[in-house]
Amino acid sequence: MGEDAAAQEAVEPVSEVVSDDERARGELLSKKRAAYSFPQFFCLLNLGLILTAVALVLFKTPNHLAFGGTTGFAILLNAALPALSVSVYMWILNAVLVALGFAFLDRKAVLWSAFASFALSGYTSLFEWLFPVTGSITGDLWLDVCFAVLLPAVGSAIVFDIGASTGGTDILAMILRKRTDIQIGRALFAVDVAVVVAAIGLFGARVGLYCVLALIGKTFVVDGFIESIRQRKVCQVICSHPREVEEFIVKKLGRTATVQLGWGAYSGKRVVILTSVLSRREAMRLRLFVRAQDPSAFITIVSSSEIVGRGFRGVN
Repeated sequence: MGEDAAAQEAVEPVSEVVSDDERARGELLSKKRAAYSFPQFFCLLNLGLILTAVALVLFKTPNHLAFGGTTGFAILLNAALPALSVSVYMWILNAVLVALGFAFLDRKAVLWSAFASFALSGYTSLFEWLFPVTGSITGDLWLDVCFAVLLPAVGSAIVFDIGASTGGTDILAMILRKRTDIQIGRALFAVDVAVVVAAIGLFGARVGLYCVLALIGKTFVVDGFIESIRQRKVCQVICSHPREVEEFIVKKLGRTATVQLGWGAYSGKRVVILTSVLSRREAMRLRLFVRAQDPSAFITIVSSSEIVGRGFRGVN
């Protein structure tokens, strides 16, 4: 009895940690989705899925580029059992994963992932019908690999940035996160590696090694595009006409600024420091305006990949 009680006490905190992590993740995704209106969210989600489906039909499937996810499994199954198309296998795999999601997860948590899974399958079926490609459309495998990585990376970056997912194995990750203490990143990476190893066995070393490169490149490209989407410019301005610059930021750019008083160490004069966070285009307009008003103005512009606050992201 003592050992059982001790074991139960040891398990209960783990389940609490998992549920807290799940709630925190759900709140984060909800906040991201809240930053967009429903039409914006829906259009961006579908744009990301369309880019992923185009890459699958035009570049991945004809070259047997299987490097992870349900798309990789579908390509392997199509090669082993060609009686069914890649899109049909995707429908089957996604239907199984969605059924598991509804069985083991809260329905609200899995709803958008279920939509994304079936929408991606639907777009794949549509593009297979519109573009019945059976071989490389460029004749250059390396070029096909680049676009097989680039297009889904852009699509995934768009989808992840709005707080959604492309479905598929993401549902499996949610189940594992809730029901086990397995490290999800390693588990999904192990699945991707298994797909690549199977690709080497089915399609040979040349295609398999391209799949390895694609798997490695995918991570860096997705991260790079996400940072690019979120990138903003933190601008600091010290000039002789701070009031005009402040009015330009508020009235012309529709932004705000933080106004601080400083002291020039060399000149010994009091100065006004304006700090504002802007988009790239707005930062360019600000720079041109300040230079026109005061050619001797001191301007610093720094890139930031994550801005949290009103007018940007993460506000309740």
